Amino acid sequence: MSHYDFYQHKECEYFPCHDGADPETFSCMFCYCPLYALGENCGGNFRYTANGIKDCSKCLLPHRRENYAYVTKQLGKVIEMVKK
Repeated sequence: MSHYDFYQHKECEYFPCHDGADPETFSCMFCYCPLYALGENCGGNFRYTANGIKDCSKCLLPHRRENYAYVTKQLGKVIEMVKK
């Protein structure tokens, strides 16, 4: 098992920052999701509010160790976006 793909900050006043998340398996590695900018193509469980704001409060995709490789692979898409 690798150790670079999981991090917890249990002293954080928001830990875990998603309702219903299992504190034992919750990873803070991507505290702010690097895939947010991909909009509807992020791959996570999100919704848009009536005001058009992306709401990721039900999404645990970046907070699960098993999704580390997915998130880092998708970062290439974010990099391509900002190059334009």
